Amino acid sequence: MTTALVTGANRGIGAEIARQLEARGIKVWRGSRKSGQNEIQLDVSDQGSVDKAAQTIKQLDILINNAGVNFRPEQGPSGESVDDMRATFEINFLGPVRVTQAFLPLLRHSEAPRIVMMSSGLGSLTETVDLRSENWNVGHAGYCASKTALNMFTVKLAKELLNDGFKVNAADPGLTATELSGNVGRPVEEAAAIAVELATLGPYGPTAGFFQDGLTPHHW
Repeated sequence: MTTALVTGANRGIGAEIARQLEARGIKVWRGSRKSGQNEIQLDVSDQGSVDKAAQTIKQLDILINNAGVNFRPEQGPSGESVDDMRATFEINFLGPVRVTQAFLPLLRHSEAPRIVMMSSGLGSLTETVDLRSENWNVGHAGYCASKTALNMFTVKLAKELLNDGFKVNAADPGLTATELSGNVGRPVEEAAAIAVELATLGPYGPTAGFFQDGLTPHHW
């Protein structure tokens, strides 16, 4: 049976990704900082927690790095809290790096290993420097920068694993009605769809891409 791990799967987009994968007959480990029913304890900012989860799971084909935070700063970049930025990078960027490195040995045993990074269009430098883009007027420097860093890691990892059968891509769920966005945006069912599509790519699917709706590439 195909097996997946989704971090931050206790609510929001992560929970919906897990639900959609299970509807396809995939066994899903739902990672959560506080484990509950059908969940495995997994705090992406804690190496010990990540290592323990990696020892618990015996088979893995799909890894979806979904866990993330946004402290929604009151001030612009010149006044944004450095401590908040550091905490954001710890979870949004270093968290996926930490989890991916810990689970790569398991994924290498899969016949069709897939890694999906839940990124954001707000991490796109191309969109952000375009005065016509919605990104131009968005603050949240720490959050946006953490997703830009995640995008770079995605491409570097995809290149490294290209000849090993891996598909490594970034997904942009768009503005989605979850606690992270203040419940503003589109339904989680729509937002989760691209992650599920990337997680279940066939052998001729793309790698090192950034996608939102369908497999037309986004601007990095």
